[in-house]
Amino acid sequence: MELTAIPGVGEKTAASLAELDDAERALRDGDVATLSRAPGISAGRAAAIARAAIRHEHGAEGDFLATDRARDIFEEILVLLQERTVTDYAARRMETFVPVGADSRIAEVRDLVARATSRAVDEATLDALADVAPLSTPPATRVRDRCLATTDAETYAEATDAVPELSVEVVDDARGLAELARSYATVITLDERFAGVDVAGDVRVRPDALDHPAEVVPERLLTFFASNRESLLAAARVHETAGMDPPCDLDALRDALARLDDDGTPVGDDELDRLTTAVDDLDAAVGTAESAANDHLRDAIRERDVTIEGTDFLSLVEQGARVDALLSRELADEFDRAVEKARDHLVDSLDLADEADLAERVFDDNPTFPVARDEDAVSRLRTELKAARDRRAARLKTDLADDLGALRGPVDDLVRAALERDVELALARFAADFDCTLPEVDDEVTGVAVDGGRSPLLDVDFDEVDPVDYAVSGVTLLSGVNSGGKTSTLDLLALVAILAHMGLPVPAESARVERVSELHYYAKSQGTLDAGAFEATLRDFADLAHGRNSRLVLVDELESITEPGASAKIIAGILEALDGQAVTAVFVSHLAGEIRDAAGIDVAVDGIEAVGLVDGELQVNRSPVTDHLARSTPELIVEKLATKGDGAGATDGGDGDSDFYGRLLEKF
Repeated sequence: MELTAIPGVGEKTAASLAELDDAERALRDGDVATLSRAPGISAGRAAAIARAAIRHEHGAEGDFLATDRARDIFEEILVLLQERTVTDYAARRMETFVPVGADSRIAEVRDLVARATSRAVDEATLDALADVAPLSTPPATRVRDRCLATTDAETYAEATDAVPELSVEVVDDARGLAELARSYATVITLDERFAGVDVAGDVRVRPDALDHPAEVVPERLLTFFASNRESLLAAARVHETAGMDPPCDLDALRDALARLDDDGTPVGDDELDRLTTAVDDLDAAVGTAESAANDHLRDAIRERDVTIEGTDFLSLVEQGARVDALLSRELADEFDRAVEKARDHLVDSLDLADEADLAERVFDDNPTFPVARDEDAVSRLRTELKAARDRRAARLKTDLADDLGALRGPVDDLVRAALERDVELALARFAADFDCTLPEVDDEVTGVAVDGGRSPLLDVDFDEVDPVDYAVSGVTLLSGVNSGGKTSTLDLLALVAILAHMGLPVPAESARVERVSELHYYAKSQGTLDAGAFEATLRDFADLAHGRNSRLVLVDELESITEPGASAKIIAGILEALDGQAVTAVFVSHLAGEIRDAAGIDVAVDGIEAVGLVDGELQVNRSPVTDHLARSTPELIVEKLATKGDGAGATDGGDGDSDFYGRLLEKF
């Protein structure tokens, strides 16, 4: 797919999309999560690009929704769909289901709907979906215990871009490599020329290092899994509760994640925990060991019967007497026990096993008081513990990265499948909530026919909506009483047409829809238009009359744009212009009779018939009657009064009033 061929995608956007691993798949599938990972592309922009790509892929570049009211109905459909999603991804994904009218796209979506409606919707899966989110790539984390080294400036630039987590150093020779080895725990050289060079320290020759970043900087993979832990675990639960076949071993995934801390550090290893604690607590442990040794000596000095009194001995010490000589002569055994106590405390408190020899050097055998640490020995012990800790952590990171590396590709599929299941369940819930069925959509069908259709757009509970049967083709006027359901019938026709052209099921027992290129739906004007607006409206209808594409045209009370007498003539002229074209048009009007009389063609008139008034409430048959000019509300009221229905005679003046009402009724 040529990215710049997609409408709205310029060179800059195409370059951003090209950075994705599989941009074409994401565009074909409407995968807004993947598209939004491209640099500078938001989730909303990703949805718009996906819509444009779908239109382009199926050769449907035109805009099916040709008017504001048509777009309003589409937006209301989107709301109904999005209300049944759990994840933000699925809500965005719904925006990619657009009415394009292309047979290939309709078939594609209908296949998805067939799968969706076969799914069982259960609360456990919906609950698990709440924590699923598209996988994200965390920012690079600086790793300071190792570096990359090269002699080549071009390789330096490539390495800096490929592995931003590590410092990249330029060296001239083995001496420069040796200097780096004294500053970093590990040096990875990218140059083959250093193979076989004997350099002190952990120096590795890896010319292929940039091709295997997970081996060079396993922190990248570990941080990715750590930052996406909740989504991965939730996606695993979705697969289990929904009975889906997972693309990886879920127990292995959980086990690997359990070995990983939230910051990407391996956890659960006793040896690493021991070394980490030893490094962190070394200074405190040495201080405590010193105190233990000196407390022992103080007690021994105070209690010991030596040649001089203990208190005098302390006084001599404070005056600078040679402590080592006094301790060696009088308290050698006690000093040895004090030092042993310090060493034992240090080894035991830090659980020093292999490092016991180094720990013993922290307190030497030369008698002193107070007993003091050997700072050089402490420094050597700290260095050894840190090195052991880092070696252990590096090995654990590498091992864990190896395990997770095998899961890296499958977890993308795991999360994507869970998110797509949310899309399917939302479609299934939409179809179930509104008793939907897949309509027949065909070029051979003319017009729109709906059986048992109920609009979910009405401001009442869906269960309370009266079903409507209506079939219309060609140019038709729809008459009926006020509040009889004419506008809601137009909304239902628009709703069914849009959903059918999206490939989605419609809220009806059955429906047949002609595949058209455009939907023109004109809402009722709020009051008479001024001259400029009136002229603009006429221009719109002039363009509509000269169109060549197949169209569905719905117009609600166009007569409100100007005076009733002129309106009837204008509408009659528009109907004449549309007659004989590839157009199905329904014009709602209270002037149906006048328009029919003014038209130079035979105009079909259907009517939503009121069946009477009960307690002041209009009783209506919501399904339009074919070839029937419906009576108006005033006619019904006059008829009721003329026949003295509902006790009208109780308040009138007698037969004279009945004659009055009768004469009025004759005017209709």
